[in-house]
Amino acid sequence: MGPVSLLPKYQKLSTWKGDSGKMTHLQAGLSPETIEKARLELNENPDVLHQDIQQVRDMIITRPDIGFLRTDDAFILRFLRARKFHQADAFRLLAQYFQYRQLNLDMFKNFKADDPGIKRALIDGFPGVLETRDHYGRKILLLFAANWDQSRNSFTDILRAILLSLEVLIEDPELQINGFILIIDWSNFSFKQASKLTPSILKLAIEGLQDSFPARFGGVHFVNQPWYIHALYTLIKPFLKDKTRKRIFLHGNNLNSLHQLIHPEFLPSEFGGTLPPYDMGTWARTLLGPDYSDENDYTHTSYNAMHVKHTSSNLERECSPKPMKRSQSVVEAGTLKHEEKGENENTQPLLALD
Repeated sequence: MGPVSLLPKYQKLSTWKGDSGKMTHLQAGLSPETIEKARLELNENPDVLHQDIQQVRDMIITRPDIGFLRTDDAFILRFLRARKFHQADAFRLLAQYFQYRQLNLDMFKNFKADDPGIKRALIDGFPGVLETRDHYGRKILLLFAANWDQSRNSFTDILRAILLSLEVLIEDPELQINGFILIIDWSNFSFKQASKLTPSILKLAIEGLQDSFPARFGGVHFVNQPWYIHALYTLIKPFLKDKTRKRIFLHGNNLNSLHQLIHPEFLPSEFGGTLPPYDMGTWARTLLGPDYSDENDYTHTSYNAMHVKHTSSNLERECSPKPMKRSQSVVEAGTLKHEEKGENENTQPLLALD
């Protein structure tokens, strides 16, 4: 079976070869600060942007086993940015992106917001996405782990909802450069729930997020993590990169250490921030429309592949939001807990992204 396209049928694959002056249109809309950040941190040079993109595109012939379903300039550029314009690394990531989709065809069938499994996960707040960005311009994603109702949402559907959300967000060139922050709140996450985090599904998540997606994650922050989350780390350690582990921060119930890295004015009150409590339906409404349980059709303008249609009344009842558990974090004096080489293996974290 061949690869499944995630693009609209009318999406044309571009191999345009304009001169380097015209290529600066790919930076249109970026602030001067972001353009300078891309130059300093990512080695992005508008004068040779086309050459960089074309050299990655020229490598496609070396992997005839992979169906590269999209090769336009803007698409390849996000992989270059994710790998700081190291062309070989960018191509490797591009190949892994499509290979992951070929190897997990079922995950990407009906890969849009109105898919019943994805819709349930979105409505239940997987993931949460804050409207405001942090002081570095990074988008903040939230996961309230205890809200995982395993009779309602499979882990795979939650992962699909996260990947679809990232597909929508990564369309923004500012986020390709500034990146993302992920905060996972483990409050009230039971041992029974944790027992469902098997090595195979954790490996699936790591491969999809760390190894196969062109996003820059500046930090993964754990709060209120129980001991059994630490214990699960040994199951996935072989799959984590050293660079990934350095970006994981363990805060426990000490939010002062979180605030050292993400200022309170950018966080909801659940994390000791000054923003109102997070509304679990915020991101679902963004993707599905303001009245996401109504019969109105809605198409997200930033991701043409997502077409939301009316589902049956039974599905609407099944997808109706349930009361969500809230964080029990407290702000206490303390020091930042950060994974370091040689730290006790039993206190290592579970999940990380690159």
